[in-house]
Amino acid sequence: MGVQKTMPRHGVTLEHGSFTARETVHSCTAGCRQDGAPVTRRSAALALRLPPKTTIGYDVMVFAGIARFVDYRQREEIRARLERDHGIALSSGEISELNRRFLVYLEALHQDRAGALREALAKEGGWPLHIDATGEDGQGTLLVAYAGWRGWALGAWKIPTERADAILPKLRAVAARFGAPCAVMRDLGKAVIEAARDFVGGLERPIPILACHLHFVKDIGKDLLCASHDDLRGLFRRFKVLPRLRALARDLGRGLGTDIDEARREVADWLQRAEEPWLVPKGTAGLAVVRALSQWVLDYPNDGTDAGFPFDRPYLDLYRRCHRACRAAESLLRNPHTDLRTQQALKRLRRHLEPLRSELPFQAPARILETRARLFDEIRDAVRIQVKPSSNQRTGLDAPQQAVELRDVKKAVEDLQTSLQERRPERGPAQDTRQAIDLVLRHLDRHGPSLWGHVIALPPAAGGGIRLVERTNNRLESFFHAIKHGERRRSGRKVLSQDFQQLPAAAVLARNLTKPDYVTILCGALDNLPRAFAQLDALTRSMPLPARLRAAAPTGDDAEIVSSSLPRPDRNLVRTAAMQERVLAEARRRAPRRAAHSN
Repeated sequence: MGVQKTMPRHGVTLEHGSFTARETVHSCTAGCRQDGAPVTRRSAALALRLPPKTTIGYDVMVFAGIARFVDYRQREEIRARLERDHGIALSSGEISELNRRFLVYLEALHQDRAGALREALAKEGGWPLHIDATGEDGQGTLLVAYAGWRGWALGAWKIPTERADAILPKLRAVAARFGAPCAVMRDLGKAVIEAARDFVGGLERPIPILACHLHFVKDIGKDLLCASHDDLRGLFRRFKVLPRLRALARDLGRGLGTDIDEARREVADWLQRAEEPWLVPKGTAGLAVVRALSQWVLDYPNDGTDAGFPFDRPYLDLYRRCHRACRAAESLLRNPHTDLRTQQALKRLRRHLEPLRSELPFQAPARILETRARLFDEIRDAVRIQVKPSSNQRTGLDAPQQAVELRDVKKAVEDLQTSLQERRPERGPAQDTRQAIDLVLRHLDRHGPSLWGHVIALPPAAGGGIRLVERTNNRLESFFHAIKHGERRRSGRKVLSQDFQQLPAAAVLARNLTKPDYVTILCGALDNLPRAFAQLDALTRSMPLPARLRAAAPTGDDAEIVSSSLPRPDRNLVRTAAMQERVLAEARRRAPRRAAHSN
């Protein structure tokens, strides 16, 4: 090798700051060529620090990428921190470009380490595949394949919408790269059910397909309760019960004025009295009592558990409070009153709540909702679903104990199914009860086989024994929640439609960098991530960065499935003025007249 040339090389790294190096390039003196290009050798020290054809180092790129996709920092925050802590001045556009390159390198490294990741999953006895998709307002649909026991995202893709033909190729690609899973955990979406069925059908040996117990219970609850709960909500809005109660509480509060603190103390004293019957106090204290009654009704969300519908039925809770407050107001009005203002306020409260006392329209849907809610609670108790873990919930159970608990749940569900079949009225006026029981039984028949099979026998190489797949898809749901929480923190926006449209699918893989076991396999430690990226470039340094980015782009195998949901690039294309003009021009063009038929 002889010296071909010596040239300056500018660079910016966290290690050295901004610098200029003099790089000596050696070439083969015999004129040897490889792939049509002369055989050359460049500085190994610079190759570990600077990507080909760029001046910003690997460590700066890793710093910006982790700050953006792991810590969810804004561009200006990243730029300011680089300048303050390292003396590196970059523009916001350069930060965005570094973030894009970081995901390209991270995805390539993830694929390069697929063999080591596969071995780690196999040593554990396999891995359950959790699959689900998320988005925001129907946009930016993001499909994720997740290794449940390890908590790793193995693959992520942007798909136009949840369709089986869009999901199935992704599942097959994950299995080809990381090995076949030992089970599949899915929700109850039609597309995911079809994709999981076809995926398992193509495997060498069958594996269980499991339905998320939380989605199962929630799906039954929505079908059972949604119609009557919506009817009750519509009635409250039609009769303007809540606005009128708020107006009453507001008017009484204004009437109390500066005496409101004293009035609160008098209400607290009144609540402590043991007198029978209760008498409403006079003056401002009486007005404060009526105000407290109306506020008690308005505080109906406190009866819920913050678990959401159908586990909470807020308008049923409101109906119950209104009914009790109406009876309480009538009881207080039957006692003698000497304060006219307090009596008028009580009558106003009763008048706002009086419509709930009638059979129609309020009591009929409320009675149906009450009956169906009791049936739903039976199902929830049998499946033992805790939307949010309680303080007395058992944790830390080993696999045999979990298996025993799972058998208890299965028996409880089977017993409930038998009980419902026996309790189902064959004829008579109990039509709604019959329809509700039939609905539950249909769900059990349709999804029953996929509710069980969580016990996985581990191979001898993994130590033998058993291990259980989780009964819900909550781990993946929590994974999505963490991503959305971080994006909201970064953007300051509650609705993430635009953010999810722009977010690359590879950003999901960055969440794996919070898992120490994944990082150990990927690069040993996060400090070694720049060196791992440099080693990826070691064999392709002659290829310019734009060409490598194009090489890392999705191939024809990952082409988007056509659907009614337009991908952003297609939407931008069809909304151009040129497209509108061309369609109008062609529509105005007259079709040539047909030639007359000759005899």
